[in-house]
Amino acid sequence: MSQRALVIAIDGPSGAGKGTVARTLAARLGYRHVDTGAMYRAVAWKAVEQGLDPADADRLAAIARGARIEMDSTVRIDGHDVTQAIRTPQIDRAAAIVAQHQDVRAVLVALQRQCGEGGAIVMEGRDIGSVVFPAADVKIYLDASPEERARRRAGDAAHTASREPESAAGVAEALAERDNADRTRAASPLTVPADAVYIDTTGLAIEEVVGRVLALVEARAPSVG
Repeated sequence: MSQRALVIAIDGPSGAGKGTVARTLAARLGYRHVDTGAMYRAVAWKAVEQGLDPADADRLAAIARGARIEMDSTVRIDGHDVTQAIRTPQIDRAAAIVAQHQDVRAVLVALQRQCGEGGAIVMEGRDIGSVVFPAADVKIYLDASPEERARRRAGDAAHTASREPESAAGVAEALAERDNADRTRAASPLTVPADAVYIDTTGLAIEEVVGRVLALVEARAPSVG
């Protein structure tokens, strides 16, 4: 393993394979994996638990500023394990709204940068290479066709363990709504960083995608891995 610990940013829309690729890559490299989307979901969960409107920017920012968010093999907010609770249709919708609040993003971006201090991290999200770590050592943008993304999301255990079954059409519609919200929001919209490597994962096995990313990491720092 190289003495130089890298920051690896993986961005892309829901269902593109970010989570699986990022977790697998981090395990191969012995790096920490951080799913930034889970942070927004945790804040959304707390707002819902308190009966707050996720659109209330001021109150959501106050939750974000006062919350203690911890992430390792589980996701916790103020001591509550919300690993499964944040993977529901209700929290999907609430998190998309929460992610639009600039003050919430400012708090969580600061936390994300703190997590990445010292490198040795694979961080996934929608603005990692563009906003959180614009100088990341390796930037990847994963994408896939709408049909492929909907199929994957419908079969994703992380999103089905605590939710009622949904039709393929329902999943596709929810993804389209989230895509529109992410790409049109004023605060840190989902975009492909100019210096990111774009990978269309449609029809590719996870191992193939991970292999491509590992090759990019190796090219950036030959002694890593």
